[in-house]
Formats: sequence, structure tokens, C-alpha cells
Amino acid sequence: MTKLIVLLLGIALIFFICWWFFGKQNVKAEQAKVNAKDQSINIEVKGGYSPEKVVLKKGIPATLNFKRLDSSSCLDHVIFSDLGINQELPKGQVEHVNIDTSKAGEYEWGCSMNMFHGKVIVK
Repeated sequence: MTKLIVLLLGIALIFFICWWFFGKQNVKAEQAKVNAKDQSINIEVKGGYSPEKVVLKKGIPATLNFKRLDSSSCLDHVIFSDLGINQELPKGQVEHVNIDTSKAGEYEWGCSMNMFHGKVIVK
């Protein structure tokens, strides 16, 4: 009986881990603050990215302001592979990443180990 309980708990734990890492997580998208000539949003880097989804208006120059508070070496870079951006994020400093908003679309970013992700949506 003990072996059966341990087996069931192990299977439940495996399913939980798979759901946690690979399941679809609903993340609220945040709109960038738009001025007359540009738009920007602040992103905190601490155990991931907050916010993870950012909505930008097409055709208005955009800046993502990343502030890294996490000492993990995984989060010391932010990489937008579709946009050709690989920006270092020194701890405790705000790093500005300019985003081309001339084309509508969705552009993902990730950390240097591809463990943490985010998305820019240009509408």
C-alpha cells in the first residue's frame, strides 16, 4: 500500500512540474505609456520579467526600460532573437532597449539561458 501511495504522489508531482513549466500560463499584457513622440514601459527583472507581455502602438518609437534586481547570471542579458538584440542587463541599473515598431507583430524575448521569456506585441 505504501508503494502505491508513493507512486501516485510521484506521478502527481511529475504532472504538476510539467504543468508549471510547460502549461499555458495566462499573463496579462500591459500597455506602454504613450507620449506625443514616443512610448515606454518599465520592466522589472527579478526571478523573471514583470510584466511579461507588453503592448506597443505601431509606428511610435518605443523603449523598454529593464531594471535587473536579480543576481542570477541567467538574467544578465535580454535577447530578442527576431530583432537582433542582445542587451546586457547590469544589476541595479536601468537599461533601455529600443524596439522597432514599424511592423505589427509579436516578438519574444528571453534570458541568456532561454529559461525566462516575455513578449512584445506591436499593434
